[in-house]
Amino acid sequence: MEAILIEILKEMILDNQKKDFLTGTKRDLEVSQLSGKATICIGVRRCGKSTYGYQLMKKLLDSGVKKENILHINFFDNRLHNLDEGSLSNITEVYFELYPQKKNSEKIYCFFDEIQEVSGWERYVERIIRTENCEVFITGSSAKMLSKEIATQMRGRALSWELFPFSFKEYLRFSGIEPKKDLTSKERLTIQNVFKQYWECGGFPEVAGVDKHLRIKIHQEYFNAILFRDLIERHDISHPKAVTDLAQWLIDNNSSLYSTNKLTGYLKALGHHAPKSSVSQYLDYFEDAFFLFSVKKYDASLSRKNTNPKKIYCVDHAFAASVSSGILTNTGHFLENLVFNSLRRETSDIHYYKTATGKEVDFIVKIDRKDLMLVQVSHSLLEPKTRKRELSALIEAMKELNLNHSFVVTSNEEETVESDSGTISIIPAWKFLLR
Repeated sequence: MEAILIEILKEMILDNQKKDFLTGTKRDLEVSQLSGKATICIGVRRCGKSTYGYQLMKKLLDSGVKKENILHINFFDNRLHNLDEGSLSNITEVYFELYPQKKNSEKIYCFFDEIQEVSGWERYVERIIRTENCEVFITGSSAKMLSKEIATQMRGRALSWELFPFSFKEYLRFSGIEPKKDLTSKERLTIQNVFKQYWECGGFPEVAGVDKHLRIKIHQEYFNAILFRDLIERHDISHPKAVTDLAQWLIDNNSSLYSTNKLTGYLKALGHHAPKSSVSQYLDYFEDAFFLFSVKKYDASLSRKNTNPKKIYCVDHAFAASVSSGILTNTGHFLENLVFNSLRRETSDIHYYKTATGKEVDFIVKIDRKDLMLVQVSHSLLEPKTRKRELSALIEAMKELNLNHSFVVTSNEEETVESDSGTISIIPAWKFLLR
């Protein structure tokens, strides 16, 4: 069996070195590689992690690194489905069997896609970083690659970076446009038209520019793959239908409040015997797969943060629209989800805010670990009742938090409002995403 594996690895290494690197659209993520540490890039399935790896490889080639010095293995390859921790050492052994002259004399660049499929991979990577002259780049679709457990197992030899589906700026680049600070009226109209496409398509690279019918089909295939490959199979879930029904409810109630008790009751009403502890675990799994994200209420008390209702958001607004039953969702919810994803690319320190009188602000975000930003999202403020509700919540929150500036993100309205608490910038979504 080991002889067969060795031949497979030889074939994979050589085949990958012959391939052209399909680098796609340049991403805005800038990773910093440190000597003695693995660079880990994580994100939802199909968000472009492997292509980003090719961009890093191309960068190495452009800097003078030889193609033979790049060792690339994709662990989602079916030929490696029986690979275990004990077999991992064969990878570097096979590589140096192919290139014995490089051992200890030249730096090798190891790119491992979805290595989390192999149990115990952390110890292997930690060992080769320590014993070989190499740099290691890893991609994966599990937030567990950020966990303290892995940091402990790798003895601090890893730095993790998050990659999401295309931002609006990246989608513009995909469309051949590099936005600049000062726009002519023609450039502004062009960007607004591309934003309409981004609103319809979302950020998954594979669906950019495809027609609606095909886009929905691809999104729904992603949904099934995430549920069954990244959740049910990975965590050996014994009640898969409960997970599927829960995910569907959360997608249908995108950008809305939920509580674990409410979700447990919902599954019970459908005939599922899923205790509260299992529901909490399923929610963790969703976040672990970078599929659904929970946002807690802003509160100094950690216990109150955890017991208060939370809001749910999907990794991509158009993906949510394709998967949703369409019964309970609306344009405002998808717009709020779009803004959430824009903020989430910058920071994970995102909450919603409730004023002393119970008024809600959609997002309070900590930027650069210190500055707070308030963001309200509304499809339109043309209705006087809506305008009063959204602005009064911000005015109260700004006063309570001693902030002098906040935002309302709308579909296409723009205005500056001065209040006793400070300035409120009403800004169209496309402009907010490019700020």
